[in-house]
Amino acid sequence: MLTTLIAFLGACTLIAASPGPGTMLIIRKSLQSRRAGFMTVLGNETGVFVWGLAAACGLTALLAASQVAYDVMRIVGAVVLVTFGVRTLLEVRRGTGKTEVPGARQPEEERSGWSAYRAGLVCNLANPKAAVFAMSFLPQFVPDGVPHLPAMVTLAAIWAVFEVGYYGMYVWFVGRMRAIISRERVRRRLELASGGVLVALGVRMAVEG
Repeated sequence: MLTTLIAFLGACTLIAASPGPGTMLIIRKSLQSRRAGFMTVLGNETGVFVWGLAAACGLTALLAASQVAYDVMRIVGAVVLVTFGVRTLLEVRRGTGKTEVPGARQPEEERSGWSAYRAGLVCNLANPKAAVFAMSFLPQFVPDGVPHLPAMVTLAAIWAVFEVGYYGMYVWFVGRMRAIISRERVRRRLELASGGVLVALGVRMAVEG
């Protein structure tokens, strides 16, 4: 079991290190504030755990088997990513994508953090590839002779908790770079880059089969 766990955590590290929509959204929200970034991480990992539960119950197999269901989710996911990206670009253009300044009053949406949590959750749940990946990834690490359902649920929980710590380092790093990022020109370029990447990822998801 220990050997399996070590191999599983190693695979989780490789997965987390691969940039994707969730990573870009976490960085984009972390540019706003540390709280927004961490809440986005929690939302994203809630989605990871939900897909893990679905995989454990065999629900994601239905998604993988139905081309229509997969295509519907793919288009929905593409619309979500493009919407996030376009919204980011518009905020930069209007000058509303502010970073957190100590002692300064923040907009209500940023201070609540719940909008960031919802964004992370929706971004993950709208990605059909995350569902199919969970179905193919988790069963590989279920040890022989261990009950399948509880083992899959446990692995899904470990996966989500591990990524909370991993992506939490992204949020921490952006916070440590606050003195540089808070410069208007640097912040705008980073916001433009993250928004553009989200749009590009959304378009790619829409055109890929």
